[in-house]
Amino acid sequence: MQGLADRARELGKILQQRRFSVVTAESCTGGGIARLLTDEPGASSWFERGFVTYSNLSKEEMLGVPRSLLETHGAVSEEVVLAMARGALAHSNGDVSISVSGVAGPDGGTAEKPVGTVWIGWGLGEDVAEAQHFLFPGDRDEVRNRSMLAAMEGLIQRL
Repeated sequence: MQGLADRARELGKILQQRRFSVVTAESCTGGGIARLLTDEPGASSWFERGFVTYSNLSKEEMLGVPRSLLETHGAVSEEVVLAMARGALAHSNGDVSISVSGVAGPDGGTAEKPVGTVWIGWGLGEDVAEAQHFLFPGDRDEVRNRSMLAAMEGLIQRL
């Protein structure tokens, strides 16, 4: 998708200017945001680490997401991406975080959470986390690419 590398470059410049480091916690994007960010020269000065937490168990073990949230709300929910964003910061030395969980398809959608349903979270320091719901059209690759773009654009806006 056009614009992904441009957004990664823009985000990297902002992080470098602010002397912030970012950490990612990704489910449906499978580490794609981390890859885009670390493709940028000089990323080692502002990319702290990335978590690929595809399973619920990995969200619990690596990020400290409470099992009760996963059981009550499901992995694709505001509550879980907020916990992922906070957990990514708590389990790293990052200053800001991006978290993503969604239904990329082609299977896995339900009436309540159809394919294309994505929640993105942003952790902005110790106590501030925000999340936003998206419903992206397209096939698996399009949903994932749109998710990565929205995640980076969202952090750019918040910084």
